[in-house]
Parts: sequence; structure tokens; C-alpha cells
Amino acid sequence: MNDSLIQHDRTSLLAQVAEMYYIDGMDQTAIAEIVGVTRSMVSRMLTDARNRGIVEIRIHHPLHAEHNLEQQLKQLTGIRDVFVVSVRSHDDHSRLLAELGHAAASVFQRFVEPGKSIGIAWGTTVSAVINALEVNTSLPVKVIQLIGALGARNQEYDGHALVLRLANKLGGEGYFINAPYLCQTPEIARAFMDAPGIRETIDLGKQVDVALLGIGTTELQFSSYFLAGYVDEQEIARLQSEGAVGDIAGNHFDLDGNIIKDGFTSRQITISSDALMQIPTRISVAGGPGKTNAVIGALRSGLVNVLVTDSITARNILASIQGINPLEV
Repeated sequence: MNDSLIQHDRTSLLAQVAEMYYIDGMDQTAIAEIVGVTRSMVSRMLTDARNRGIVEIRIHHPLHAEHNLEQQLKQLTGIRDVFVVSVRSHDDHSRLLAELGHAAASVFQRFVEPGKSIGIAWGTTVSAVINALEVNTSLPVKVIQLIGALGARNQEYDGHALVLRLANKLGGEGYFINAPYLCQTPEIARAFMDAPGIRETIDLGKQVDVALLGIGTTELQFSSYFLAGYVDEQEIARLQSEGAVGDIAGNHFDLDGNIIKDGFTSRQITISSDALMQIPTRISVAGGPGKTNAVIGALRSGLVNVLVTDSITARNILASIQGINPLEV
């Protein structure tokens, strides 16, 4: 018997054992008698099945919304809709991303319908939303990249990869910006923007029905641009000196929500703030350390009209705007 056949038999056996245990509800002793092995061997086989990906365990934690915080944010900021997911802490960034992703996926699905055009930016939170998205039927939609590429080393949450993943999940068609997000000079950026293929995607971005966006911060230790190696510390410092607290799809704004247009803006390949404002539903997902001022600026800018955030960030936002202790919110 050759190695591939032995491997196939082993895989088949692991699948049968896993099915008896996880689906049929049989205990390990009963399975051991049927298979002809010891109970401890069955336990090791179940572990092996999980390690090989034959068994995938998914835990669906129920999302708990903080309705009181949602109402306060809506009343205070005038935002159209907001979802605040309850979290215990910001200590585990991966868990926070997963919780924000699941919450935002639930919100996002309300707006996804056949024939709709969906625009997406890039980032870890947008990636988390796509990871959490579960679609049972194919939806003929257009998925459009709104901002240029970051580069090969950031494939997991770069624009190209996110468009492809979302289009595959929804059963739609992807439209890509085959150009970098930030160019060396404004002239290079304009040359890219004038290229027919890129111009087509940029124009499609102006017509989308729903945008899925993250909110970036200029706080150095939490800046995706800086952590990805896309801009250096001096560039971040210059943006901060102009009052920038955050950005949506590369459109920077200050704490009062004023859009900052400068040399940095002229080197970008992305949807403009004016075009972004014309999109009917603009869902922004953000939370965690360093995002309070960025979210406040985003809300005041009008670039976002549906917000998904966590309860700690929501309390910090309310406290900052109202000038009170977060513990009192």
C-alpha cells in the first residue's frame, strides 16, 4: 500500500471518528469499541482531526449591544445609526477585532442586497468584518476598491485581497485599483488616476450604495500607516501638526471634523471626501486604544453615518465630548 493511500485511509478514519463524536453524539468509549482501538487513542484521533482541519470548531458568542450608549451617541452626535458591542477590556486586540467584526458583519448584512454596489477600504477592522460575514446564498453585487494598494507584505488586509475575499463570499464581481495608495509625487498620483482602468474603478466608487470603512488614527503607536511601514514618523508628525486626528479611506480630518487637504492628500490614490459623502450608507468600524479622537473627528466630519464600535470606546467618546469622567457614562 503506497503512502498516499495510507494517508487517505487515515484521513477517512479520522473523519468517521469525528463524525461519530461531534455529530452522532457518541462517547469515546463506544467509538473505541467500534473502531477497535483504545479510548485514549480515540481522544488523540479527535485532536489529530482538529489539527488537520478535518474538524473546525466555531463558537458563536451572542453579541450584547449597549443600547443606552447607542442612544446617547445618536443624540449627542446626530449620527444616523450606531451599534455598540459590549466588551470587557481592550487588552486582547485579536478578540476585540473579532467582536467588532461580528457586530459589523451583522450590521453590514442589513444593507447588502442583489444588484447593490459595495465599496470597501482596507484595514484590520474591515478584514475582521469580512472574516465574520456568513452568506448562505449568492448575491450578484459589485465590490469596488475605494483606495489604492498598500503593498505585498500587507496582503491580509490590503485592498486587493479584501475585495477578492468579499466578492467570493458574496458571489459578486470585484473591481480593483491596480495602483499604490500613496505615490512619491502628486504628478505620479495624477498619472495613475488618469489611467483608464484605474479611472473606471474610481468612477464606480462614486456610485456605490454601501461603503464598508475603517477609521484610522494618527496616534503613532496605533497608526496603521506607520505600523505597516507605509509612512514614517516624520510624516505622521507633520499630519499631527496640521491637526489631523484620523482618516477614513485616506481622507484626514481634525478633531472638529474639518477635512485636511495638503500635500499628502495630493499624493494619494483614493476616493475623495466629497465623493465619499455622496455614498448613501457609510459604515465605519472602529474601536480600541487610540481611536477615541479619531472616531469623534470622523463623526463630526460627516464621512460616516453608520458607526460600529465597542462599549469602552463609546464611553470614552461620550466622556470626551461631554467633558466628564468615562466611569460616569
